[in-house]
Amino acid sequence: MPKLLILYYSRTGNTESLAKELAEGAKKVEGLEVTVKKVQDATPEEAIEYDGIALGSPVYYGTMSAECKKFIDDSVKFHGKFKGKVGAAFASSANLAGGNETTIMDILKCWLIHGMIIIGDHKGDHYGSVAIGSPDARTIANARRQGQIIGELITTLAEK
Repeated sequence: MPKLLILYYSRTGNTESLAKELAEGAKKVEGLEVTVKKVQDATPEEAIEYDGIALGSPVYYGTMSAECKKFIDDSVKFHGKFKGKVGAAFASSANLAGGNETTIMDILKCWLIHGMIIIGDHKGDHYGSVAIGSPDARTIANARRQGQIIGELITTLAEK
């Protein structure tokens, strides 16, 4: 059974809420196992066992949190082991121009270096789901759609 790991760091609960909404969307995909964990409770070695990884972070000075960066840094020793897996990102910030896209792009660049497959969304949040403060109805819809899109890609790749 294909598996998706949704990792996040959240201090205020906003990024955690996004992670849970992503999971709700992914659970709509039949035959997909979805696991949601705090990034500090996961290891890259464990993540290798999944077919896709979505990493979510609050924006800290225009990039990901130290906890998310540590996970990425620790993953370097497994370079090449993530090749062909699906990678995704999501973020939350306090302000409209608070750095969500720069944070998402930093995470996606790391996934690309690992050889992971990235899928965007032609609607809504193109690079990954974002929240400004607490997730509102728009954010929730985009997060659920992102989760479903990721899940569909994972299951399609697993069928090949």
